[in-house]
Amino acid sequence: MDTELARTFLAVAATGNFVAAANRLHVTQSTVSARIHSLETTLGARLFHRGRNGAELTPSGKRFLRHAKHLVRTLEQALHDVGLPQGFRDVLTLSGRIALWEGFLPHWVDWMRKAAPDISLRLEIGFEEDIMQSLIEGTVDIGVLYTPTSRPGLVVEPLFDETLVLVTNDPARGWPDDGYIHIDWGPEFHAQFSDHHPDAPPPTLVANIGWLGVQQLLTYGGSGYFPERLVRHYIEAGQLWEVPDNPQFKLPAYMVFPRDGEGDTPTLSIGLEGLRTLAQEEQLRK
Repeated sequence: MDTELARTFLAVAATGNFVAAANRLHVTQSTVSARIHSLETTLGARLFHRGRNGAELTPSGKRFLRHAKHLVRTLEQALHDVGLPQGFRDVLTLSGRIALWEGFLPHWVDWMRKAAPDISLRLEIGFEEDIMQSLIEGTVDIGVLYTPTSRPGLVVEPLFDETLVLVTNDPARGWPDDGYIHIDWGPEFHAQFSDHHPDAPPPTLVANIGWLGVQQLLTYGGSGYFPERLVRHYIEAGQLWEVPDNPQFKLPAYMVFPRDGEGDTPTLSIGLEGLRTLAQEEQLRK
């Protein structure tokens, strides 16, 4: 079977509609429709229910999902194996939010280098939508992120809770602060922030990455909510201060991986074991 058909199927399954899948694959919607039609003809089964709300997997589509992921993953694995450096037996790809690459995921890389030195690692930074898409398509083995969505064939497992604290570059600034930098930590954070700060004016500066907010804060001043783990050393160094009398918020971090991968894939199992071990250590530090 043409793996391009399998990739197109996975793109539609991940995005939930043909238009978004076409944009994702950089092809026309008619091309996506033609590929899915060809795939359904080959398999002799309807894979999607089409409707106003998009495309939803049929029972046959849900069963084919696992096989499509295996097809794509097998090709990816073949490409990796051919290009593996001498002395390495396998490759593992992990994609995570940039805030989780600050302090946490580098420890995982070090853990893997010691626990499985013959496994080559591919490391990526991504946002939730991109990470989930890559997991569905089989081009990423493990995703580490804050707000995953439920997708067929994927396991979403909690790792640890980030503690978001309100920090400032000047302890005399007070709150509310005209220099507040609002970081997009996801819908749960927005809801918590609105509940506890109903009178806060709309932010004039918004960033989608915590690292950007920290750099802005350190360079030009202001305040913002950041993971305590991310700003701990700045607080200890006297560069930032926690704003008193303000609530702390919880932001759960998760790992996402193929449901049929753990146990069947030793390399994936080692990677997951490392994340669980380090997550437990992170929780103990709180």
